[in-house]
Amino acid sequence: MAERYVMSIDQGTNSTRCILFDNHGRLVSVVQREHEQHFPKPGWVEHDAVEIWRNLQRIVPETLSDVGVGAEDIAAIGLANQRETTVLWDRRTGEPLGKAIVWQDTRTAPLVDELNLRPGDAFFLDRCALPPSTYFSALRIRWLFDHISGLEQRAIDGEVLFGTIETWLIWNMTGGADGGLHITDATNASRTMLMNIHTLTWDDELLSFFGVPRVMLPEIRSSAEDYGEAGGLLPGVRITAALGDQQAALFGQTCFSPGEAKCTYGTGSFLLLNTGHEVVRSRHGLLATVAYKIGEQPPVYALEGSIAVTGSLVQWFRDRLGLINNAPEIETLARTVEDNGGCYIVPAFSGLFAPRWRSDARGVIVGLTSYITKGHLARAVLEATGWQTREVVDAMNADFPVPLKQLKVDGGMTADNLLMQFVADVLDVPVVRPMVAETVSLGAAYAAGLAAGYWSDLEVLRRHWHRAGQWMPDMDPEHRESEYDNWQRAVERSLGWIRPPATS
Repeated sequence: MAERYVMSIDQGTNSTRCILFDNHGRLVSVVQREHEQHFPKPGWVEHDAVEIWRNLQRIVPETLSDVGVGAEDIAAIGLANQRETTVLWDRRTGEPLGKAIVWQDTRTAPLVDELNLRPGDAFFLDRCALPPSTYFSALRIRWLFDHISGLEQRAIDGEVLFGTIETWLIWNMTGGADGGLHITDATNASRTMLMNIHTLTWDDELLSFFGVPRVMLPEIRSSAEDYGEAGGLLPGVRITAALGDQQAALFGQTCFSPGEAKCTYGTGSFLLLNTGHEVVRSRHGLLATVAYKIGEQPPVYALEGSIAVTGSLVQWFRDRLGLINNAPEIETLARTVEDNGGCYIVPAFSGLFAPRWRSDARGVIVGLTSYITKGHLARAVLEATGWQTREVVDAMNADFPVPLKQLKVDGGMTADNLLMQFVADVLDVPVVRPMVAETVSLGAAYAAGLAAGYWSDLEVLRRHWHRAGQWMPDMDPEHRESEYDNWQRAVERSLGWIRPPATS
């Protein structure tokens, strides 16, 4: 019998990838296509949803062609997607009503300021477990209603559909304007500020507050179940999973038990901790979110810490300062010195995210003396990622009764062995990297394969996880805490970079 595969579609911020995985969780084919980034105004970030859909239509047949298989060889399709990005489209024609507003977009900042005053954090935390932020989809919908004449009434009349990117793609894959399914999964719905995190249903009070009509919202489904046939893409093949990208990475890292955590190190970094079937409301600057929901099983929740600038700091070091020619060189340069020479970098280029959430913070370099070389700066760049990870883990340990015992890592920055050793040192726990680096895509494939019966249970998936690298902590505790104190003082400089004039 010919081998069958699971197809994973990873629709990210910069590109869309289509990957085939075999029954052992091994990658057998991958095709990627980038899409254009639109920056019409300062702070605005947009994507063309039609371009993303057309890219997917192109790369799927290429992925099959690479290994000489057809639709009949695909057991199921799973999707992972950039979260919170907002698409509105015409129910009748299927045409988007303007560009998609991307999760990075900050045009809704004035609305956030209003929400912090009225009605305040507690109203939202009690219902959706999310604080007011430019991250989330509800504010983008409200902004569009306020700025496009007649749009709100059209939505009330049932002419307009809303979705995050997985909703848009599934709608098109299952028929589009000709009967396409309008659905989302609980992980993506949990990032809208419209879903009640306890019931996993659209919340009447939140809908009323934001003025979002229920008729425009997709049906909330579990993360892994039979959604329908991908007739607009691969006739006869079923779509059986969808997850937000960071939740997919948690699933791909097989963090299925409470207390297990992963961190994805990319342009920014996202650390998720499995908290089991309990919604843990953070008191220390983290987000509560749905981790995944498999079929009719109870939902699994997570605490999330989002770090804005990690890999992008290395890019800044390369592109703006010109001190290295490519990203991997930073490790070589950092190894030319034994320590940071007393230099610390706080990369608050657009404020500080978890656990501080201070948009007024700005980046600083402290401890500069004539002794400092570009090697010390390179080490300080890498250490900034380690210290930011430490702050998030400290918050998680304060919020959750099971202290972190190991951190699974993935993403491009994990190729930097010096950085990974430093993360292990400052966390004082082992750091492990899996054999399959594409954990977002793998998580979507795992969820899809489970729903389709391609894999039998979570324990089978655990057995597929293999360690490729491990770093054990090896730093003197007294030195570690002293350095952390120095970092904290640097952060205080970042928070106080503009001081009000003295009053007489």
